[in-house]
Amino acid sequence: MTSTPTPRERLEKPTLIYPFPSAPEAGKTITVVPGVVWMRMPLPFVLTHINVWAIEDDTGWAIVDTGMRTDETLAAWRELFANATEQRPLTRVFGTHMHPDHIGMAGWLTRKFKCQLWMTQLEYLNCRVLTADTGRAAPEDGVMFYRRSGWSDESIEKYQTRFGNFGKGVHALPDSYRRIRDGEEIRIGANSWRVIVGTGHSPEHACLYCASLKLLISGDQVLPRISSNVSVHPTEPDANPMQDWLQSLDKLKREVSDDVLVLPSHNECFRGLHARLDYLAASQQRTLDRLRKTLQEPRRVIDVFAALFGRAIDETDTGLLNLATGESVACLNYLMHRGEVHREIDAGGVARYQAI
Repeated sequence: MTSTPTPRERLEKPTLIYPFPSAPEAGKTITVVPGVVWMRMPLPFVLTHINVWAIEDDTGWAIVDTGMRTDETLAAWRELFANATEQRPLTRVFGTHMHPDHIGMAGWLTRKFKCQLWMTQLEYLNCRVLTADTGRAAPEDGVMFYRRSGWSDESIEKYQTRFGNFGKGVHALPDSYRRIRDGEEIRIGANSWRVIVGTGHSPEHACLYCASLKLLISGDQVLPRISSNVSVHPTEPDANPMQDWLQSLDKLKREVSDDVLVLPSHNECFRGLHARLDYLAASQQRTLDRLRKTLQEPRRVIDVFAALFGRAIDETDTGLLNLATGESVACLNYLMHRGEVHREIDAGGVARYQAI
């Protein structure tokens, strides 16, 4: 998933160029360049869509990302197939990462066309683990994580009720896949695409870069209008994904030319990659500076929401509370790993953080 609960404190935003006057409607397509097609799938969230991409392959089309498992997404795919001017099969399905809006229909598509799923190892395996949680009771480690963050008993009870929904948005993945790796050159049709792995938003997120076409399929690693959610989760409570994400922004700037057209998973295609990467990094540093000031006094995780997001978070909205908590812990862990912040856990299991 993507987007933080509210926009971060505003810096002067770079002027990005959006070459297409509109996005495709569900079930329709727009040609980005010859042999690369833009499609959209609906999402049942505030973020209403995900972009998916088709790349002309030798005998058909390779698909990058798939949409979430919903009746609306299924209808959109069926409309696309029915409207196709040539009935050519899918040759393979690429998943940028494991989140349901990206991989939810991969199992259905690979079975329908008897083709292979191409993914990084950590994304494939993590998705298999998370979908296996569907129907399980919420683990005690998760309860402890949110109690340590300062959640109320009522919020924890809602977490326990909602736990296990991940797999509902994902068709069963195929039992085998083709592993892709950072730096690998993959021939798709007439062109070579290089895998560039980023981390922070997810464990081993794959972007696809075609230097000859000057295209970057960026997934959720860089978006033009919103910032990717970077969160700590109960399964790895001491992780430092914020450092990983900041390093990945630097990596993309080093390895991808600034003259590319960026094909993101959300919002519109844009030009101005390096300016956007610089803005995202500077905005995050501004956010961390606000957090440092707030931590002159001991704070629980839920006490830093206003500093990070500009407002309080409604605790009755468990989904929003979960996002805010995960990203707040990511910022706090980042400062702890740098030796700037100390954490103490009281007798009730609640953590308080303070600047050293």
